[in-house]
Amino acid sequence: MIVYAECTFFIPDVHSLKEKRSVLKRMTDRVKNEFNVSIAEIDHQDLWQRTTLALVSVASSKEASEGEVRRAIRFLESNPEWEMTEQLFDYY
Repeated sequence: MIVYAECTFFIPDVHSLKEKRSVLKRMTDRVKNEFNVSIAEIDHQDLWQRTTLALVSVASSKEASEGEVRRAIRFLESNPEWEMTEQLFDYY
């Protein structure tokens, strides 16, 4: 089962693309190291206070895939530097 999620975040305290990249790099690296998911920025690369991340997990069951993606999203939401504004889930 493949679970795909998109999360859009607002990053209020950054004032440049360089600051945004720093926040994104730190969080995406931690997600890659701690969870069995793939993660990438898929939209708003040219905006410095907004980003959309895609997360994908593949496992033998829907529950395992969805659980891993949801744990990664909870971790992303725990970052006080940004707030989630949108979330989308899809299953394949």
